Amino acid sequence: MDSKKIIIRETDNRGRGVFAKKLIKKDELIAEWDGKIYDDSHEDWDDDLFNHAIQFAPLKWRDSKGIARILNHSCEANCGIKNLFQIVAMRDIVPGEELTWDYEMTENNKFGWQMECQCGTPSCRKLIGRYDNMPQATRDRYKGYISEWLLK
Repeated sequence: MDSKKIIIRETDNRGRGVFAKKLIKKDELIAEWDGKIYDDSHEDWDDDLFNHAIQFAPLKWRDSKGIARILNHSCEANCGIKNLFQIVAMRDIVPGEELTWDYEMTENNKFGWQMECQCGTPSCRKLIGRYDNMPQATRDRYKGYISEWLLK
């Protein structure tokens, strides 16, 4: 399920991004990870999957067939995670605004996945990886929008 209120276009510095075409209301569903489920022993792992599947249990990940793969990271995200696999708006998002989520909202894997952040926000953490690395103030700001498996 991908929202009909979005459009994919190029960003200034991060390749493709997802942008609002119409007003998106707080808690509105944007996209879902609806693809294949993988574990840590799956032979199909490659860089693309490693960088786009989300973690939803200690040794389980899920890919997406839709735009969930395209939403960029931001350290000041406007979208979050609900029900393990859904990206929802954390606040109203106006037309023209890029939709982003914080990748540390789902990840805490033992494989050391990391990426250099390019969000450019005032609170940019520079290196994104595990939920364990997310500052407490950020966790507090994202309350209710962090993957539930990390909170158990």
